[in-house]
Formats: sequence, C-alpha cells, structure tokens
Amino acid sequence: MIALYINWDFDSEIINLYGFPLKYYGLLFACGLLLCMYILKGIFRRENLKDSAHEALFIYGIVGIFVGARLGHCLFYDFDYYSKNLLEIILPIKKTLNGEYKFIGFAGLASHGGTVGLIISLYLYSKKYEIKYLKILDLIAIVAPLGATFIRLANLMNSEMIGNPTTMPWAFIFSRIDNIPRHPAQLYEAISYFIIFIIVFTTYKTKNIKLGNGFLFGLAITLIFTMRILIEFVKINQVEFENGMILNMGQILSIPFIVIGIFFMGRNLMRRETE
Repeated sequence: MIALYINWDFDSEIINLYGFPLKYYGLLFACGLLLCMYILKGIFRRENLKDSAHEALFIYGIVGIFVGARLGHCLFYDFDYYSKNLLEIILPIKKTLNGEYKFIGFAGLASHGGTVGLIISLYLYSKKYEIKYLKILDLIAIVAPLGATFIRLANLMNSEMIGNPTTMPWAFIFSRIDNIPRHPAQLYEAISYFIIFIIVFTTYKTKNIKLGNGFLFGLAITLIFTMRILIEFVKINQVEFENGMILNMGQILSIPFIVIGIFFMGRNLMRRETE
C-alpha cells in the first residue's frame, strides 16, 4: 500500500491586524452559519413562516451556540482552570505568566454545550415568535449537520482535535504539532456530518415525515452524536484527565443526545402506525 501522507502546515491565522488575529476558525464558523441561514430562508418561505422570524433566528442561534459552547468547554473540559479565572470565560483574553492579559480570541468551544445552548435559545425563540417548538427544532436539524461540517473544517485548519497515529495511506502529518502520521479525524467528522446533512435534508424534501413532530431533530442528533462516539476512538484525548477512561468526555456527553434522538424518532414512528 502506497503512503500518500499529507503534510498539513497551515497557519491558523489569515492575517493579524494590530494584534487582533483573523483566524480560519472564525471565518469558517461564520461562513457555515451564514450558509445555514441562507438555506433556512428558503425553508421558512416554503413553510410560510415570516421573514422577520428568520432574521431573528440568526441572533438567537449564534448567541445560544456560542454561549453554550463556551460554557460547555469551561465546565466539562477545563473546569479547574476556569473556576480560578472566571473573567476568561466571558472575555477573549488569557492571563500571561507576568500577570498581564493578552487577547487570544475564544480558544475552547464544546459542541455538546453549543447544542444545549442552541436548544435552550430555540425554546425562547419559539415562545417569542409563536412557532411550535418541535417545528423549529426540526427546521434547525435540517441545517445543523452542515454547520457542524464547517466547524470541523475549522478545527482542521487549526490543527486541533487531531487523530491517533496511523499508517493508513491518507494520514495527515500535522507538522505544527509533530511529525507523526495521524488520522485526519476532523476530516472524518466533516465528511460524516455533510452526509448526515444530505440525509436529513432529503428526508425533509420527501415530505414523508410530518414537520413539527421532532423526527428530523431526533434523526439529526442521533446520527451526529453516533458518529461523534465512533470517531472519538481514533482521536487523541483533548484533556489529560481522559487518559485511562474507557469512554472520553466527548463520548460520554454524546450518549444522552442519542437517547433523546431515538426517543423522538421512535415516538414519531409509533404515532404514524396508530394513525
């Protein structure tokens, strides 16, 4: 088998303006979000929902995702540090060894926390704009895997969340980390999530599933977090305390989402059988 190792040596910064870096992570995060909103605009019109409701969804969505993702990382992955540095939870700074603060951007976002934050913000949104909660969850579920695709591509550009060493011919050498061929785990996830997006979007377009019963929501989170559990087996642990654990924190946190997803899909299918 011929090795086709890819030497991955991207600088995470696109440009630095007077100490404020523009990074690929932020750019891809924003592009993914904007693309999701563009697709949702067409879906909202198809479902006869108001344009004003679509415009407001952007604010609710980004606040929910960002706040949830940030708190999720600080609570589940690095609680010991952030419990002693509370200011760094809410501000994009880090305390240096000499006691000064340096702007670094928000380094540390957890997808599980972002999912919870989004679910909570969508509940508030549904009350404000009088849209059935399960309907808005189903609508967001259509594009959520696409957003996750862009986030994992952003992780790839940052050379973070890298995979375990491997001899597979498509291995990546993350030269800014080490010179060891590794699984491109971020790419595995990005491809998986894009396929899930196609599956959920196609399911919605067929109209075989009634929107607003939570089936699409259940389908999306079940597939996303099942793939998350599987791919975690070829990824290095993100934090030291995960070493020696049978399942790491990302896998443990994925289990409740899968259970919830199966519940919503099962409930929907049982209702269809009794109709």
